[in-house]
Amino acid sequence: MEVVANTTSLSNFASAGRLDVLREVLGKLHLPAEVYAEIQEGLLAGYEFYTGIAAQIHPFSPTGWLRLVSFAGDEELRLFEELSANLGRGEAASLALAMHRGWGFLSDDARARNVSRNHGVSPAGTLGVLLKAVKTDVLSVAQANEVLHQMIGSGYRSPYDNLAELL
Repeated sequence: MEVVANTTSLSNFASAGRLDVLREVLGKLHLPAEVYAEIQEGLLAGYEFYTGIAAQIHPFSPTGWLRLVSFAGDEELRLFEELSANLGRGEAASLALAMHRGWGFLSDDARARNVSRNHGVSPAGTLGVLLKAVKTDVLSVAQANEVLHQMIGSGYRSPYDNLAELL
């Protein structure tokens, strides 16, 4: 399944230096232009964990696994405008694409996750990706917990500090 992400989960993995886990679990990940703009703003604000991310984004890198995507029609733009009334631009863009294209939606933003459920889109987030990494043998439970603790140390407000509780 194709998946589109807003900035939250991407930031968590980037802050832990483990974007590779996202790549291993999801294969490729779509980023709306609005999310890319948030990443650029983050770089300007001093979030150095975004440094070098452009080298992983297609079309900036022909082998990029993060795929920059734009709206492809009036319906996606209408959804984006509608969702922007209650969500940030990155969340609204990601959810509009997920809704219209039938893609998965990756976000840790509580409001965006609630809105997505109200529109029939089941969200996934950082914890879900880490759990899938364990279930698919990308990471051991201990390794996944180490990544989770790195994220928490960088500011991720996780409801859990031990993934074994969720397995």
